[in-house]
Amino acid sequence: MPGRHKSKKCHRAQIEPQSCGNAQATAAAAKEFPPSFSTQCEGISQGLPVGGSLNISQGPQCSPTTPNSFVAIAGPESDKASSSQDEDEADSFGAPLSVEDDFERRTEALELFFLSMYEVKKPITKKDVLRFVGEDYQDRFCEMLKKASHEMEILFALYINEVDSKNNSYALVSKLKLPNNGRVRPGKGFPKTGFLMHILSLIFMHGNCVSEEFIWNDLRGKQVYPGRKHCILGDPKKLLTDFVRLKYLECHQVPHSDPPCSEFLWGPKAHLESSKMEVLEFCAKVNGTHPRAYPRFYEEALREKVERARAREAAMAATSAQIRASFRAMASTTFPPIEKSKACCPSHQNI
Repeated sequence: MPGRHKSKKCHRAQIEPQSCGNAQATAAAAKEFPPSFSTQCEGISQGLPVGGSLNISQGPQCSPTTPNSFVAIAGPESDKASSSQDEDEADSFGAPLSVEDDFERRTEALELFFLSMYEVKKPITKKDVLRFVGEDYQDRFCEMLKKASHEMEILFALYINEVDSKNNSYALVSKLKLPNNGRVRPGKGFPKTGFLMHILSLIFMHGNCVSEEFIWNDLRGKQVYPGRKHCILGDPKKLLTDFVRLKYLECHQVPHSDPPCSEFLWGPKAHLESSKMEVLEFCAKVNGTHPRAYPRFYEEALREKVERARAREAAMAATSAQIRASFRAMASTTFPPIEKSKACCPSHQNI
């Protein structure tokens, strides 16, 4: 089905890894994290299915897209590409799905099911997953679960964690503790954690401080525009303001700038809930490589990791010393020392 595969070209506009002088290591890392495709659904922006399964036989309830990152979703500027995609789909209309196309469609439906269960905070059982796998793909259960997990991580910064090995129960866990299950504001829609992780990686990999203009220039290349509603992000400019309000980002006006401009830094919540190494790992996984492919940033992230470990050890030592001092003070007041005169003088009572 050449038409279907033609419509599934991956348009990447991510930060490119630097040469680290070890082509074999980079190639091995790329093999470990292979690029893959995913599907986004505008219908889910209006409401995810709650606690149920999707009817795969009716086809996907969304328009297929091909990015491996939310920021490459086609926007209003891509009418020509959409038209070409429609032609490709029309060429294959009514034709039976190939094995790989059917497997991919089932995987995409499984991803949407994961998001729906994450929204209602319910665990995912192996039995639930097997409904999407189907009898024909039982031997590819692990492959489908791994692929869906990979997509959840690079699109929404959610990873699948096994919560009960005995009953094969899983749950999606967010890399950051954004309110409303990552949606920031109450209501339905996609988690925004992946977008925030992308902004944090931009800041980290460009001197730990970037201008607002730099952010929008980067996002425009990924068809995300200020003031234009995005099918996953909603209003991205409003979303940036929310991240500042929630203290995941800090926004300052550049002194003496004319015209006035703002710059963004990591906020205290981002420092508390994440680290440079975690953000670098996220960026590397999105780009299908390894954190070592960014040697300068990898060394900086390692230094921060060591500094944090030392700070934790110092804090634990200080806390332990404080606890011991408190116990000593408590013991001296609760159990006063016995007076020597009373302890040593024999009793004069006659027995």
